Amino acid sequence: MTKLKKITTLFLDIGGVLLTNGWDRHCRDLAVKTFHLDGEEINERHHLTFDTYESGKLSLDDYLKRVVFYEKRNFSIDKFKKFMFAQSKPLPFMLDYIKKLKNTFGLKITAVSNEGRELTKFRISNFKLNEIVDTFVASSFVHLRKPDVDIYKHAIDVSQVSPQNVVYLDDRHMFVEVACSLGINGVHHTGYKSTKEKLEKFGLPV
Repeated sequence: MTKLKKITTLFLDIGGVLLTNGWDRHCRDLAVKTFHLDGEEINERHHLTFDTYESGKLSLDDYLKRVVFYEKRNFSIDKFKKFMFAQSKPLPFMLDYIKKLKNTFGLKITAVSNEGRELTKFRISNFKLNEIVDTFVASSFVHLRKPDVDIYKHAIDVSQVSPQNVVYLDDRHMFVEVACSLGINGVHHTGYKSTKEKLEKFGLPV
C-alpha cells in the first residue's frame, strides 16, 4: 500500500458541507409557496438562467428580474432577497469541526463552490466563514463552475499546493470524482460522523 502524503490543505464545498445549499430546489419550492408563485414557470426560468448567475455574469437583481420579477409582484425584490438569504443554515457540527482541524493541524482551507456573488458574500459575512476559510474559489468569482476541471486547477494554483497534499470534501459524488482525476484525495461528504472517520484515515484525528 502506497504511503499517504501529508495532508496540508482542505478543499471543501460550502453548500452541503458547511452550510445548507443556498438556493436549491427545496428553497425555491418554499419560495413558490410563500410568495404564491407559479412553480413551473419559476423553475423553468431558473434553469435557463441560473448557470449564468453562478458564473458571475449576472447580478442577483438581474437574475431575479428574469426569474421572479418578470411581471409585477405585490412584494419587493428586497423582501424576496431577504427570504433567499434566510434559507442559509449551518450544518450540524461542521463549522466547529473544520475550525478544529485547521487549528490542530495548521491546514490551509480553500472553499471551492458553485454560488452567486451576492449569496457567497452574505454567507461569508453572516457565518464568519473567513475565520475558517483562507481562500474562496467561488464560481461567481472565477467564472468557472464545477464540474469544470479548471476550477480545481485554479484552486490548486491559488492555494500553491500539490494535489496529493489536498483532501477535497463535497456532497456531490461526481464533483469528488473530477477532483480525484487530478490526483486530489477525495471524500464524498454525507455527514459529520462519516467525514470525521474518513479524515482520520488521512491522518487528521480531532
